[in-house]
Amino acid sequence: MSILAKFSQLQHTYDALSAVKPNPFAVTFDEIISSTEGVIDGRQTILLGTNNYLGLTMDPECIEQSVQALRQQGTGTTGSRVANGSYASHRALEQDLANFFGREHCMVFSTGYQANLGMLSTLVGRGDHLILDADSHASIYDGARLGHAEVIRFRHSDPEDLYKRLRRLKDVPGSKMIVVEGIYSMLGDLAPLREIAAVKREMGAYLMVDEAHSMGVLGERGRGLAEAAGVEADVDFIVGTFSKSLGSVGGFCVADIEGFDILRVACRPYMFTASLPPSIIASTRQALRRLESDKPLRQRLSSNAERLYQGLRQLGLNVGPHASPIVSVALEDQELAVRFWNALLQSGLYLNLALPPATPSNRPLLRASVSAAHSRRQIDRAVELFGEVAVALGVLPATTGSPVAMVA
Repeated sequence: MSILAKFSQLQHTYDALSAVKPNPFAVTFDEIISSTEGVIDGRQTILLGTNNYLGLTMDPECIEQSVQALRQQGTGTTGSRVANGSYASHRALEQDLANFFGREHCMVFSTGYQANLGMLSTLVGRGDHLILDADSHASIYDGARLGHAEVIRFRHSDPEDLYKRLRRLKDVPGSKMIVVEGIYSMLGDLAPLREIAAVKREMGAYLMVDEAHSMGVLGERGRGLAEAAGVEADVDFIVGTFSKSLGSVGGFCVADIEGFDILRVACRPYMFTASLPPSIIASTRQALRRLESDKPLRQRLSSNAERLYQGLRQLGLNVGPHASPIVSVALEDQELAVRFWNALLQSGLYLNLALPPATPSNRPLLRASVSAAHSRRQIDRAVELFGEVAVALGVLPATTGSPVAMVA
């Protein structure tokens, strides 16, 4: 028996999807024209599945800063910061992020996934308790598995269920860490963070918020849901990524806790992974400056998100509970979802196809992520295409009105 036999069921599912042309999990971009348009199979396509919330991947100054760093300092660091040392720009980026969030300390990781993996496996250990929202991202679950804390799940965005589970642990020794996300990556819904923070205070737990999809999106300064909800003082650790609003790659954790720097030699995913190259750091720092100084970027993003959400909702499609830059349409079965996704792509609209078991409630999703760089024309065209395909596939009746007219 092959060592890969354990994946036979997954292989069967993957083979079935691979038979679809194009394969939803093997899309290749022939060319990237802008933050919102690309070429796929020779066809100019609206990009609505990139998580490029502020459109900064093609920002001229971010590119220029990256090019300068590349020329001056080379292509990579070729090792971890613990073994090979830090570049001055690593420290500068950490200081920038600490200042941005109003915190004392920051650690930068090579990916956002690694930030969750590293912090969760290190902060809580044997004898501690990790209390996770049931719909947490895979990186949070993997960080929990890598550590030795007892893992407890509470119902998604349910502060009462969180309270009940913490109350059962009231007299149990060990630290308790609650982990939630600012914006959840599948449906785009927001955590009820004020209520969760109140539970945290009453029960004496620690609170970590993953602001991966909410940094640069929510809050007066773009610091995320904790800022928007007015509970930053209750959040002990904020983790996030550079691969969404900041348009690059990498992750971070900021905190005020005393003795934070010991984590640099306690956190194995930080210690034993090569550090970010100077070019990435340079573009990330410039993107952070743009985020801080250009509030209209967030306003355009919010306007575009609302336009897409309301357009799809008024068509009669099943969207999530909140209008956020993540707008997902839930469908009844996988075959229909694949056909719908493929028809949209053939019509010139690219977005994400999310399938069970990676989705809430085990329903397939057509997941769109909006950018500040999208034009109203592109948003309206996306709504129009959703309507046309939904009617063609029998998801909506043929009497469905003009989506562009409804959202104008």
